[in-house]
Amino acid sequence: MKNFQKRETFIPYNLPDLTEAEIREVEETLKSLWVAKGPRTVKFEQEFAGYLGAKHAIAMNSCTAALHVALLSAGIGPGDEVITTPMTFASTANTIIHCGATPVFADIDYSTGCIDPDEIEKKVTKKTKAVVPVHYSGQVCDLDRIYEIADKYGLFVSEDAAHAFESRYKGRLIGNGLKGAASYSFYATKNLTTGEGGMLVTDDDEIDAKARIWAGQGMSRNAWNRYAKGGTWQYDICEPGFKYNMFDIQAALGLIQLSRIQEMQAKRIAIAEKYQREFSKIDAVEPPLVPDYATHSWHLYVLRIVPDKLTIDRDRFIVELNERNVGTSVHFIPVTNMSAYTGRFGFQKGDFPNTEKHFERIISLPLYPTLSDKQSDYVVEAVRNIVETYHK
Repeated sequence: MKNFQKRETFIPYNLPDLTEAEIREVEETLKSLWVAKGPRTVKFEQEFAGYLGAKHAIAMNSCTAALHVALLSAGIGPGDEVITTPMTFASTANTIIHCGATPVFADIDYSTGCIDPDEIEKKVTKKTKAVVPVHYSGQVCDLDRIYEIADKYGLFVSEDAAHAFESRYKGRLIGNGLKGAASYSFYATKNLTTGEGGMLVTDDDEIDAKARIWAGQGMSRNAWNRYAKGGTWQYDICEPGFKYNMFDIQAALGLIQLSRIQEMQAKRIAIAEKYQREFSKIDAVEPPLVPDYATHSWHLYVLRIVPDKLTIDRDRFIVELNERNVGTSVHFIPVTNMSAYTGRFGFQKGDFPNTEKHFERIISLPLYPTLSDKQSDYVVEAVRNIVETYHK
């Protein structure tokens, strides 16, 4: 067994990459005294849309808000069914319920962790009005097949792109050439962060117009500017909307992060490529499979253990990593395992076999731009040491 030297300090699972440039921009925003939604938010929307090659981008306070508003803007409501995946954070499904609709879950493709299009089609009924595919971990769904099904049955597609900024499908960025909508997250752990925040992207003028109303307390479009010179106090409440808007302090962070995205992404890719190369040499773990049609954003690095090769399970593997000072997470506990959903819908073990198999094996390893070469090398060695220690 190779000699393993335990490091003395802990490697966090994730850290945001913030520089003096972000600090200066936030400071300038505070000095401007325009700290609510204002010109920086509008500029961030424009630059984000331009970066993706999308027609519209609406900045919001979270991806959850964007997912909710996307469905509302498409007219989803009581009596409707919306198909999504169990392998996601609860907000994907919660927002369907918030619209008054019913979430219907389709199992994943085990090879990618993303929703299986064949399972989507099996779940379509006369009540189905939309599909919310999730680009899981930055992996890309089989979009041609999903949109083929959507076109066949007249379904709205709201892509959950929380993990997918910098993901590509057949060479084009997610969010480019959209037929429906895509929602992004700028939470602290994401490839681009504003602390909290999100963005709804669409090429559909009607979805854009409705989304801006729903996200801004139902106020008419330009009400945010009502206190500026030339603005007007006369506005209308068009819908009983929500307080979902982003504000300029968040947008200040976003503008600098967007300007640095290629630099940050190059570091993520280098770490992911190292992990892919090294973990492919270890028979008791499975590195992520990236299909030919996909470019992974490497928001997450989700390693799967091979239980038949080990004397320990995934949970113990995580404990062993923690004891070796490596931080981890699990993405995700399936929504269909949560009491709010099992209690409401009566899900049982065996309902989603690929999701269950995937969940029992996954570990999210440290992957972020400020992770040093020495630290990522250590993560590899820690995994290797655990496998050597507990190999059958």
